[in-house]
Amino acid sequence: MSLVNPFGFKNSGRLSDISLLLLRLTFGGLMLINHGWGKFQKLLNEDPIKFADPIGLGAEFSLGLTVFAEVLCALLVVVGLFTRLAVIPLLITMLVAIFVIHISDPFKKMEMAILYLIPYLILLWNGSGRFSLDALIGKE
Repeated sequence: MSLVNPFGFKNSGRLSDISLLLLRLTFGGLMLINHGWGKFQKLLNEDPIKFADPIGLGAEFSLGLTVFAEVLCALLVVVGLFTRLAVIPLLITMLVAIFVIHISDPFKKMEMAILYLIPYLILLWNGSGRFSLDALIGKE
């Protein structure tokens, strides 16, 4: 047992693939359920849309882009389909949340967006792993 690897795990591809699966399921699923679904329902609601317009595209269009990222792209991340492409809108959404929406707020307000940003970067760099639809269709 070493200080670098205290649990004695071999640095295998299987462990990396399991880690990527856990990242996808956790951060894709939580984004979809906790953040995207409510916005999706707001988009379908017939009430006037009240949503932030952080980059001047209009509240309805901004909500549509956010729903695209937080629902469709998050779902693609969960199943591991076109993962590297799917995390790009999620990364952009988190960057807007950090640097536009919450930039003048206390750190605690932007912390959630930062916590989502990091796993999406990891998935962008590493892809979806062996336990994904990308791997099944040969895109990984």
